[in-house]
Amino acid sequence: MTKVAFIGLGTMGSGMAARLIAAGFPLTVYNRTRHAAESFRKDGASVAGSPGEAARSADVVVAMVADDGASREVWTGGDGVLGSVCPGALLIDCSTITAEWARELADLAQSRGCLFLDAPVTGSRPQAHSGELLFLVGGPADAMERARPILQPMSRGAVHLGGNGAGATMKLINNFVCGVQAASLAEAVVWIERSGLNAGEAVSILTAGAPGSPLVKTLAERMLNGASDINFRLELMAKDLDYAARESQRAHVHLATARAALGRFESAIARGLGGRDLSAVIEPLREQEQ
Repeated sequence: MTKVAFIGLGTMGSGMAARLIAAGFPLTVYNRTRHAAESFRKDGASVAGSPGEAARSADVVVAMVADDGASREVWTGGDGVLGSVCPGALLIDCSTITAEWARELADLAQSRGCLFLDAPVTGSRPQAHSGELLFLVGGPADAMERARPILQPMSRGAVHLGGNGAGATMKLINNFVCGVQAASLAEAVVWIERSGLNAGEAVSILTAGAPGSPLVKTLAERMLNGASDINFRLELMAKDLDYAARESQRAHVHLATARAALGRFESAIARGLGGRDLSAVIEPLREQEQ
């Protein structure tokens, strides 16, 4: 079968890699923190000491890391993928990155004789572990078709949106809307709490009505109950809102609501909540004097 290297075994990557193992793909994994990779050895994966080592004999390399900087290090660092990967390999970055970096990376991959897809996902930890992510794909159509058997065990589908950078752009648009919803919901819940309304009853009106998107329904429960587990790190949503605000300028669109929402997330990060679930964006609002 197709030999796959998977790089980045965090909240999302660990579930995605597990799905590939369950589907029977020969898998080599790498994670910056080695103990996260070692846990996959018992399931039959090989563990590499660097991204380059992981990619050396792979037909397909998949990365799922935090941001542009981490992605650049994985692909182009001192022992990065592009220094070791064989020509003809398919390279897929599922990280939420800027379209600018995705297009640059596609050019670097082409110079190595490889195909590249930017293929970020919608969904969070539960969907990664259950194989219900949706891939938003940018890149050549032939690379997309080649990638389908790899993406299928991890997803409920994959949408080909255009050339390289299209997937990255759509993911930032998606997360921009999610971030604004999360920030406005946090304000609404604190308003409910301070108005003396029954919080559970009031929030159920929101979640059952027009505002009740899947994200709002999930976050409302987690905000009310103070979720301690992490579906999506708060600091990553702040990063995505910042990327979205900057990338939108290329299309001459000013995301005023993204900047406002980012302020809420930055306030939470300043209070040491960056590593918490994004639902913790509500906590600084609760702490403000009445």
